[in-house]
This record gives sequence, structure tokens and C-alpha cells, in this order.
Amino acid sequence: MKKYKIFISGVQKELKAERRAVKDFISKDILLSEYFEVFLFEDSPAKGKSAEKAYIDEVRESDIYIGVLGQQYGGSGKSAVSPTELEFREARGKHKEILIYIKGQNSIDKDRDSGVQKLIKEIRDPKAGYSYRRFDDMQELTDLVYESLISFLKEQGEIGKAGFDQRICEGASYSDIDKSKVKWFLKIARKKRNFPLGEDSPVKEVFTKLKLLKNEKLTNAAILLFGKNPSKFFDQTKIKCVQLPSTEVVKPFTSYHIYEEENLFEQIDKAVAFVLDSIKFPVIQQEKTVQVARPREIPTFAIEEAITNAVAHRNFNTTSSVQVMVFLDRVEIWNAGTLPDTLKIEDLKKLHASHPPNPTLASVLYLADYIQQVGSGTTEMVRQCKKYGLPEPEFVSVRNREFRTILPRDIYTDDVMVKLGLNERQVEAVRFVKIEGRITNKEYQSKFNLKKRQSTDDLKELESKGIFTRIGTTGKGTYYILKGAPKGRKGH
Repeated sequence: MKKYKIFISGVQKELKAERRAVKDFISKDILLSEYFEVFLFEDSPAKGKSAEKAYIDEVRESDIYIGVLGQQYGGSGKSAVSPTELEFREARGKHKEILIYIKGQNSIDKDRDSGVQKLIKEIRDPKAGYSYRRFDDMQELTDLVYESLISFLKEQGEIGKAGFDQRICEGASYSDIDKSKVKWFLKIARKKRNFPLGEDSPVKEVFTKLKLLKNEKLTNAAILLFGKNPSKFFDQTKIKCVQLPSTEVVKPFTSYHIYEEENLFEQIDKAVAFVLDSIKFPVIQQEKTVQVARPREIPTFAIEEAITNAVAHRNFNTTSSVQVMVFLDRVEIWNAGTLPDTLKIEDLKKLHASHPPNPTLASVLYLADYIQQVGSGTTEMVRQCKKYGLPEPEFVSVRNREFRTILPRDIYTDDVMVKLGLNERQVEAVRFVKIEGRITNKEYQSKFNLKKRQSTDDLKELESKGIFTRIGTTGKGTYYILKGAPKGRKGH
């Protein structure tokens, strides 16, 4: 994915803090950082060329010119043209997107250096068609930059109209907000992500910082995340959790809960707890044997990430809910929605760019430490599942309308195999097949220095207990795999 390059211009000495604030804001914002990279000359000193030429070269390579104007012009000598003006004129000549931010209101324009006054007059000319805004403090500057860049992305077709999470929640007021949850969020975000606002910050200030207000009104995201009862406004905002007694959808369910009155943080927490409780002491059912308890198998991180992703990336414009289904051999998480055109299923297992359909929700969930940096969560799921000796998670897009994450459960832990009465050779053979994908009778004989008859007896017992499945009947082509595994050696 192409990233748009931004060149930040402005008198370095006077506007050092403003220049830095703009770059840091864009670089740390979960959405903007996916689309933009920022050039700040202080961070990339040019070598082997004059400063002036280095400035101009970077402007030529940029897509967007951001100019910050203050009191000082910045040129040295009476007739010298300042670097800011040179950069501005280069951007204009190369038809770059130009965004100008003027520090202070027009009442103080007469006190600025003459060169700055001249630039402001030129920029304010309606015929010139430049986009310019005024600001008084750093917060206002970054807010204006955010608005401008979002507008740019919409004009480029990178993002559409305001998504569900960014729309005004009609009828909602601050009385619908759980202030204790806001305080909880501030504590977590400050500790985990260095969020700048303290626990006692006013709700309106917090929501302004988090982009949870639109035209001074609460957005859908504000209610979803911090509402006392989001279901008052949204029928579709719920997570259905089901525990099943089989590998298929059959009734009666072992357990069934719907979480809908809670905010999204609490819905995610309760859904994760539901899964962990369901697999804490699951059972493996074998014919003519008692049910055998076994420990939790799936990494907690993988469960948390899968459920949070389903909530953050779901299509809230549909009436379907997020569904979490715990089968005997796997956990499946379903949500309405699909991947963007720029992303393929296979990309999820490697570092990738992300374009969340609900960017405001994703940003706040990130600040609360519910999701990872963009593009890293699914790869970490894969890594941890491998570390547990599990198959990789499976990601499935159904009819381009529904997305599923499937987390396999390892039903062959050491404790279970011992309780099933397997001998040490058989336990080691199961471990071998987990890694290699299959084992032949000859390999079993060689590995444990056995005669064929004893090897055959061991393998038949593993087959009769429903742990191995035999592929083939007789001869060299016969081998054994874990029951339910694909036919073939791992990696083939």
C-alpha cells in the first residue's frame, strides 16, 4: 500500500514544538499512520548537499505540504527569502496538496514580520484556493490537521463517508455515559499507552481527544464504548456465546449466553471469560471410556485478539451479532463484514497494513490495550498457537459478507494421553505426529526399536481409542495421522 508523504514546513526555531507535535500526532494515530509518513527536517539531516536544496528535494518528493506560520518570517538578511516561503512556492509550483495553519487570530496579523504578513495575504486570497485554518494551541492544531487529512483521504477515495462509529448517536446525552468506565479507561490508557489525560479529566475533554464527538454531539462509538446500556440505542450490538457438546452444531447446547446491555469493553471481557471457562475443563469423549478432563489448550491471547477483532471490524450496519462458538475440537468467532480489497486472507499471517471499518473504535480499543499495533495481532496469534503446538488459526471469508476466525483445540495433551492409558511409546508417537503430520509402521518400529507385531499392536490401540486415523489398508503407502487432521505430512 502506498503511503502519502507529508512535508512539514515552518520556522524551525520559533515553531519547533508545533512541528514536532504534528509529526508525532500523525505517527501515533492508529488510522493516519497507516496512510501517511511524515518528513521533518530535524529528524533527517541531509548530508552532502546544501540545506536549501535538501528542503526543496523533499518537497518535490512529497504529496502534501503542511505549512505552519507564526510571528517570524525566518529569512536572514533584508532581501533573503525564507526557507518556508521557498518550500511553499515549490509545493505550489509542483501542484502539491497545500494545507496552511496560522498560529493566532487575525487580530495579531499586523504584529507579524512583513514577510509573514505578505504570505498570509496571498494565502487568504479566495482566488488562490488554498486551505488554511487558524489555531491557538497544540490541541487545536492537531485536531485541525486530523480533519484536513481525513478529508484528503476521502477525496482520494481511500476511505468513504463517516462510518457507523463516527456518526452522531441520535437522542444520546451525557447522562447515558458511564463516567466510572471513562475513569477506568483513562487509568489503563495512561499506564499502557501513555495517554496524556489524567483520570479526573472532564468527560467532554476526553471524548474530544478521542474523536468521540461530532458537532459537539456524542457519536455511536462514544455510546458503544462508554454507554451505560448501548442496547438502548442499538439492537444489533451484542455477542452471542454458545458452548456445544460436539464438533457440530447440535442441541441442546451445553451453555448459552447473550451479552448485549454491556458496553463493548465488558462484552469482550465476558465473551473471553465464557470461552476460557468453557475450555478450562473440557472433555474428550471416547467410546467405552469415561470422560477425561484436560487443561485449557488455546493461548488466552489468541482468544482475546480474535473476539476483539470481531467486535472492532464488524459491520454494525447489519442486524447480525458477533457469535462465539466453542466446539469440542475448536473455537469459532463469527462477525458480519469482510476484508478490504487491499487485503487478502493470506496477508493476515504476516505483518500487514490494516484499514479498520470502525477506525474510532479501533483507536480507543488500542489505547485501552485491547488490540495490538495495526497488523501485528493476527501474526501474534499465529506465533502463540505454534508455540503451544497447535495448528495455525484459520481465517475464512464467507461470501464476502461474513468473517470467521477458527482456533483449533489440542485434544491430545500429555495429561489426557496418560489418563487414556497410553504407554510412553504411544505418547511420544502422538507428539511426533503433531510435529511431522504422520507416522508409518516402519517409522514407529525404527523410532522405538520394536518388532513389527508389537508396533502394529501399539498403532491399532491408538486407532481404536480414536487418536489416530489409518490412511490406506496395507503396504508401504499406509500411514497414521491424528484423527481429524488433513491427509499428508506437515508442510506437504
